[in-house]
Amino acid sequence: MSKITRHDSNAVLSGAVEYHGFVFLAGMTADDLGQDVVGQTKQVLAKIDAALEGHGTDKTRLLQAQVWLKDIRDRDAMNKLWSAWLPEGGAPVRACVQANMADPRHLVEIMITACR
Repeated sequence: MSKITRHDSNAVLSGAVEYHGFVFLAGMTADDLGQDVVGQTKQVLAKIDAALEGHGTDKTRLLQAQVWLKDIRDRDAMNKLWSAWLPEGGAPVRACVQANMADPRHLVEIMITACR
């Protein structure tokens, strides 16, 4: 049986879970909630880069992404940053939906699955 390793866990969730060479990251949000969707997306993508690196992988190994936007009309602005951030030919499977956020100041949340 393979070991499941949980990181940055609390009573509700783990920040990341590793299993069989897969890295599952929890949904990531911006720290500066005063930013617009462009500013928040930049922060989230930087956090994803750091988290992936911390788990021995990077965005060239993305498998899946789930994106939640407070307002789906922000999709084009978020997608410009997303597309520029992705490595050429490295787009994961992805869903992008509008959602009510836990904190109404959050404009974007992204959850990633990658492999090593």
